[in-house]
Amino acid sequence: MSYLSRAEYHRFEGGGARFLYLVPSGGVFQLDEASDRVLSLIETSRRTTAELARDSGLSQQTARDTIGELLGARAVRFEDTPAETLPKQLPPDGFPLSTLVLNVTNQCNLSCTYCYEYGEDKIVDTENGKQAKFMSEETARASVEFLIKQSGPQRRIYLTFFGGETLLNFPVVRSTVAYARRRAAEVGKEIEFSLTTNATLLREEIIEFLAENRIGVTISIDGPKEMQDQFRVFHNGKGSYEIVAPKIAELLRRHTTRPIGARVTLTSQTMDVRRIYRHLREEIGFYEVGFAPVTTAPNRLYSIGGSGFDIMLAQFRSLAAEYLEYSLAGKRHGFSNVRDTLEEIHKGFSKAYPCGAGLGLMGVSTEGDVALCHRFAGSDAHKIGTVGEGVRHHDQAKFFDTHHISEKTDCSRCWARPLCAGGCYHEAHVRYQNTAHANLHYCEWIRGWTDTCLGIYGALAVGNPAFLSTFEPEGEYETSQVN
Repeated sequence: MSYLSRAEYHRFEGGGARFLYLVPSGGVFQLDEASDRVLSLIETSRRTTAELARDSGLSQQTARDTIGELLGARAVRFEDTPAETLPKQLPPDGFPLSTLVLNVTNQCNLSCTYCYEYGEDKIVDTENGKQAKFMSEETARASVEFLIKQSGPQRRIYLTFFGGETLLNFPVVRSTVAYARRRAAEVGKEIEFSLTTNATLLREEIIEFLAENRIGVTISIDGPKEMQDQFRVFHNGKGSYEIVAPKIAELLRRHTTRPIGARVTLTSQTMDVRRIYRHLREEIGFYEVGFAPVTTAPNRLYSIGGSGFDIMLAQFRSLAAEYLEYSLAGKRHGFSNVRDTLEEIHKGFSKAYPCGAGLGLMGVSTEGDVALCHRFAGSDAHKIGTVGEGVRHHDQAKFFDTHHISEKTDCSRCWARPLCAGGCYHEAHVRYQNTAHANLHYCEWIRGWTDTCLGIYGALAVGNPAFLSTFEPEGEYETSQVN
């Protein structure tokens, strides 16, 4: 006698309808009345098809059809068949690179207290270490050649400029854009550019250059004056808000060829998400606003921990409810954290790795060393090659073997793993001194936030399914936030 039992899924509701989030496939399955009845019974105890028909009040034929649909969706399984396991499929050799982040300088004119690159948790000595303080034009051009070569058949490639404070090395940014655009055209590729800046060095010449060259810009800013000036200060301790505010206003006025986004670092002292969003989106006028909790060791005064994650989740949920209201009405909302997660849900992401670091995305130090990502640029321990010699494929393969989600036993039964995959490598390094460690301090936060976004996705699928088409390739233009 064959008994049916539940497989891995997470139930959620949206727009008055019931859904399943299917693990590990990352798919979404809407339940009708019959499938909801069948699952509710299986969730209490295993049953045969005949028992399900009898106990659910469904006809034998309807029960069989419903079970067939649930089996096809892999929401249920017969107990005499093996449970679905997560295969350890490693990336193929020669996986194409699509995004290269150039750390054109490791210097900064601000002295942000919580900075992961210059603060208490830095992993590279940017003052006394061996790395050059500024990337040369020659290294930048070699980086462009590296990107073109490593991108393989990819027709569209992305070059992002980062720091330190990126605009401290504006001459190299300017010359590299011209060189990269010419070289991409010569090999039949399209290239797009973006950069991250603290906005302190914006001036007319730079703004004109950014606008004319359609360069995407992300501004690192933490909100209204009292929040910005708490941590984002100059070396003499003076706050930066009054310096950056008029410069940002001029950038937004002049640079209209690409959307301009704000990236906010949340700390235990600055966590008023709704107020920060209102100021940046509605008062200043950013196209979108993204939030990230500070990356730091747990003993720092500004670290978020304990009830702090619950407070942050409540604030995110409140702003997410507004996002849903706007979206149902066909209006655009600028809370990028929701949009990013909805896009991953819509595309059915089921990640073996938390991000593309070391694979589709790599970072380059000022010396031309290639690292997993920009956050590790300049770290010998996380170096996987150079722009001149290429990627050390043995080191790259070893990294992906040891960092695959199947190696993270804490993640193996978590229903949110298709979108999380254990969390950021850099966060794990700072918190646990091990890039392969799952970010366990985030687990409840990630599950709560994923459930919130699933509910929004379901509500949109019911109330405004056309909105979901914006997540397709031909949808609205997106900014690129590298932080």
